Amino acid sequence: MEKGKFQYRKNRNLSLFIVGILGFNLACSSDTDPTFEPPRQIEELGKAEIWLTTGDQSKLLSKESDLSITELVENQIPTITIDSGDKKQTIEGFGAAVTGSSAYLINQKMSAAQRTNLLRELFDPNQGIGLSYLRMTIGASDFSLSDYTYNDLPSGQTDYNLEKFSIAKDKEDVVPVLQEISNIAPAINIMGSPWSPPAWMKTNNNLRGGRLKTESYEVYSDYFVKYIEAYKAENIGIKSISVQNEPLHFTAGYPCMEMSPSEQNVFIRDFLGPKFAENGVQTEIILYDHNWDNTNYAISILNDPITKSFVAGSAFHGYAGNVNSMSLVHNAHTDRGLYFTEISGGEWATNFSDNLQWNMSNILIGTTRNWSKNVLMWNLALDQNHGPLNNGCQDCRGVVTINNSTGQVTRNVEYYSLGHFSKFVRPGDWRIGSTTSGDFGGLEHVAFSDNSGEKVMVIANNNQTTKEIKIKENDRQITYSIPAKSVATIIWD
Repeated sequence: MEKGKFQYRKNRNLSLFIVGILGFNLACSSDTDPTFEPPRQIEELGKAEIWLTTGDQSKLLSKESDLSITELVENQIPTITIDSGDKKQTIEGFGAAVTGSSAYLINQKMSAAQRTNLLRELFDPNQGIGLSYLRMTIGASDFSLSDYTYNDLPSGQTDYNLEKFSIAKDKEDVVPVLQEISNIAPAINIMGSPWSPPAWMKTNNNLRGGRLKTESYEVYSDYFVKYIEAYKAENIGIKSISVQNEPLHFTAGYPCMEMSPSEQNVFIRDFLGPKFAENGVQTEIILYDHNWDNTNYAISILNDPITKSFVAGSAFHGYAGNVNSMSLVHNAHTDRGLYFTEISGGEWATNFSDNLQWNMSNILIGTTRNWSKNVLMWNLALDQNHGPLNNGCQDCRGVVTINNSTGQVTRNVEYYSLGHFSKFVRPGDWRIGSTTSGDFGGLEHVAFSDNSGEKVMVIANNNQTTKEIKIKENDRQITYSIPAKSVATIIWD
């Protein structure tokens, strides 16, 4: 046989043998045999930014590597599901109080370069943390260089025409600092709160204690109007005022005044509200401005429909009571805003990690989840001796500490707590709905969105261990392992 034919027959026989073997295997195979396929790759749909602060301070508002946004995968990871269509309250901003003490330190204990650098870091969201809401004291508080109002007179004198009204004392430090801040952040929101009217308007003729005389209700309304106009003349807009700081705390060694709910109601309804309307004043009026432990104060005033028509909402402090109380006021009057306007850190609590988590749970995540439109700490800045003091808190801590000899700045836990919100959640954004499933013990969160569709979520992990979580939005997800005792802000489109 020719060699080529032999080779053909050999190959043909081998082929028949292989086909036979395959046929046998197919005939013997079962429909239940497993099919082996390579694992499917999860498609990446985008990226999310993440900024992290850890309780051990190894990360301080640190930008970490981006997270992947992927198609949704069903699993048992604890999950936060967000609903962008469920719009809650609009956010007006995050910040602190430019008290007389804070303004003095910034204006007089720092060089021009130090001051500019600090204010840019505090109020520019690109160069720093972008604080967007401030509180100021209308006259003196427990953090001023002295007691004063804008119409102080010798004992026995009165000035019902307010001819001697003057903000000259504020022009020493408060006005120039607010002007420089406004140059950096022109849209900054400012709230004014009085600790006391002028002494001659009060029942005890003293800045400390007493009540507002009934015959002074009209002139005190004029006083607020003149304050707003005086600051407008300095190119500083006042977005809102509260009628009285802490009206139920009136035995202090610094300016203070008692004002009952019924007194505040009459003052707003019959005097301040109409006076603002008569003069075209757009500044909002805010009630109460005291602790969580009393909800009836604000609710009882809002129950008066005439007063309510003049009022933007109610303000709270965090020194007593529970943050959930704010939702009780919201539920009673859903058409009025809520504001969180004061809390201070201090030497009574110095552990950074514990303070970070407490601030998240109670003040930042806590208040915004309970309908607050803003969050304000107390002093923006204090010195290394917790002052300058004016017979108030002896060991309070500012958002930053300024050394009164060198101008050197120390950033405190309140700085980083605020920064996780203020840098990323801007005025005009709103809180959006979010729900959880799975084991969320020790984890807290809140979510926001803006008009462009950008989302921001702040997550706090108070556990001693890292926790893997998933954020679910429609058919997309982000997974992240948040370190123990840390706070993370996640931003995505």
